[in-house]
Order: sequence, then C-alpha cells, then structure tokens
Amino acid sequence: MRRTAARTGGAVTYSGAEAPETEASGEMPGPEPMPVPVPAPAQQEESLRTEFPFQLPRGYVDESGTVHRDGVMRLSTARDELVPLRDVRVQENPAYLSVVLLGRVISRLGTLPMVHDGIVENMFASDLAFLQDFYRQINAEGHTRAAVRCPHCAELFEVELGGSRLGES
Repeated sequence: MRRTAARTGGAVTYSGAEAPETEASGEMPGPEPMPVPVPAPAQQEESLRTEFPFQLPRGYVDESGTVHRDGVMRLSTARDELVPLRDVRVQENPAYLSVVLLGRVISRLGTLPMVHDGIVENMFASDLAFLQDFYRQINAEGHTRAAVRCPHCAELFEVELGGSRLGES
C-alpha cells in the first residue's frame, strides 16, 4: 500500500484513506513516511556594500591649490594588503605600508583623476590619521572599538582592538 504525506507548517498531514494504519485495524503500521522538506520562501539577497564615502578633516591640496575633501574608499582585498609588502619603500620603512595601502583603496578624492600613494604621502598628518582609522572601520565590519567597564571605578570607556598599523590587525 502506498502512503503519501504533505507537509504543512512543520506538521505532516495525511489525507483520508492514506492515513497510516494502526493497531486498531488489526494490521501493524508500516514505517512512517519521510516528511518532504519544503523550500524556504525566496529571500532577497543582501547586497554587499563595497564603497564608502568620506570627508577629510582638512583636505588634500593639489599643485594648483585646489582643496579636495570628499572621497570614496573601497573595501580592501587580500591582494591590496599583500602587494605593498613587496614594495621596496615598505621593506625599508614598514610605516610606509599605510601610505601604499591607502593609495590602493581610495577610489576617488575630489576632482582628482586618479589617487595613488604619491597623493596620500602629501596629505596632512591629520587626514592620514583619519584615513587610517576609516580604513580600519570599514574593513572590520563597522569599527574596531569595544566598550569596556573599568573594574575599579565601573566607568564605561572604549578601547581600540585594531592593529597599530594598517594591514596588521
């Protein structure tokens, strides 16, 4: 005898004569039918945000005196973090890593046609520090700080969990 089962809301239901036989009918019940999984309703895929706008605190001043403050930084890839390690400037001075790395991931800055490490190395120190922090934030899913409570006075404060330099988290 063939049995069919339909799954509704997590419960298996049988229709009429297809219900499993019980001991009351005199026959031993056969194995329970395997419930058929119902596929979940189609979910909308969440899009991954890969570019993030920023505004420099001071702004980069180009050769003509134009100040560029608004920019866009994209998420870093493994390649972005590995390629600068082969750069001779980085090998001679590891602090240069952040300059080369930022030159790779800043996709737009003001009206400049292209952003590269030469532009980043001529930025004001406050703008460089801002971009380093911004890089950590967007590549660590939002931020690299954690709220903690002092065990002695119970006051809340934040601590930085990220690495000391870009590419060293």
